[in-house]
Amino acid sequence: MAGTPGPELARAVLDAALAKRRAAQQAPRRRTGTGEETGRRLRGYSGPGPDPRDPQLFGAVLERIMKQRGWQKPAAEATVFGAWEKVVGSDIAQHSRPVKLDAGVLTVEAESTAWATQLRLLAGNLLKRIAAEVGHNVVTKLNIHGPAAPSWNKGPRRVQGRGPRDTYG
Repeated sequence: MAGTPGPELARAVLDAALAKRRAAQQAPRRRTGTGEETGRRLRGYSGPGPDPRDPQLFGAVLERIMKQRGWQKPAAEATVFGAWEKVVGSDIAQHSRPVKLDAGVLTVEAESTAWATQLRLLAGNLLKRIAAEVGHNVVTKLNIHGPAAPSWNKGPRRVQGRGPRDTYG
């Protein structure tokens, strides 16, 4: 080919390219993967079947990300606080609120001491309801207490001494 003139060389290259193209068109195309396995980008329309490029439901994408990053347990813990009424029921939720969840121990503050006593009696049932809603081993124990009484030990009008007793008598 070193001795062939320019136009003949161009014609020979063009004929070789056309022959290669015709051979590629006649041979059946084999599909090795969807593109994700091979690392190549898919081209064209996705067609009637499911395709990884199709729009995905937001919940499905969020669930997949949570599973990949190991966020199931923190999400379940957040559900205890965010959906307290749904988890324990509206009657109990009106008279109590979750305060803290630490190492599987859920601290619940009741509206009154009577409700605290009632919730202590229902602790086993509440643990079953919580486990059914958010999963097992998220909450393993309940710590239920009544309302916190006001503290008179600190404040802007605190007087040092024995307190209210020293004003009588």
